[in-house]
Amino acid sequence: MTTALVTGATSGIGAAFARRLARDRYDLVLVARDREALRRQATELHDRHGVEAAVLGADLATEEGIAAVADRLQDRSQPVGLLVNNAGFGLSGPYLDASVAEELAMLRVHCEAVLRLTSAAAGAMRERGRGGVVNVASVAAFLNRGTYGASKAWVVRFTEAAARELRGSGVRLLALCPGFVRTEFHRRAGMRVDRIPGWMWLDADRVVDAGLRDLARGRTVSVPDARYKILMGAARLLPRAALGGLTSRAGRRFGPQH
Repeated sequence: MTTALVTGATSGIGAAFARRLARDRYDLVLVARDREALRRQATELHDRHGVEAAVLGADLATEEGIAAVADRLQDRSQPVGLLVNNAGFGLSGPYLDASVAEELAMLRVHCEAVLRLTSAAAGAMRERGRGGVVNVASVAAFLNRGTYGASKAWVVRFTEAAARELRGSGVRLLALCPGFVRTEFHRRAGMRVDRIPGWMWLDADRVVDAGLRDLARGRTVSVPDARYKILMGAARLLPRAALGGLTSRAGRRFGPQH
């Protein structure tokens, strides 16, 4: 039975990945900071689907946390066939309102952890000639506003470059770029979700289904849902200055509030 490792597994898109992969009969390694929540989740998935679900408590904003997960991915005696780099968070308010320490923690989770964990997993997968990595990004990667979007743009570009270099190795990589998804993410970032139109919301389980489907098809970037595909296609046609103004106004209307 193939093993999948999911970071940020206890809520939102990460929990949706864990549910879907358990249903597909993957054994699991569930990674998050809250060990008690991990244990409850592992028990539930084991009882419901009969899969093995190990837990690994780790904070990916720390060196110790990243190293612990990388070590597990490099364990050749317990190979991981699918890595889902989902852990992430947003910061409330404009760029200069956040501390440099908070910004660096976000970069460590979104960029350094993704780089190191992808490298650890892909190296072992290439030796076996098979495997997959899903790096959860965001449609914010395509919009020139905020450090969150900048970090997710890095995730997309890195995934595309790594996929190109690993072409023909049997290892597939995908950057999953959803829009607004009904999860705890926005509440934790201080966003007022009542400002976001209902049509912009996506379901986490459907986002996961779309991502895994695109990974199987060999795609390197997945934007779930036709609505967001249309929006991102239109955004690419706008001049950068106009797009920046538009996303800034949208950010003030829909973004984090003080």
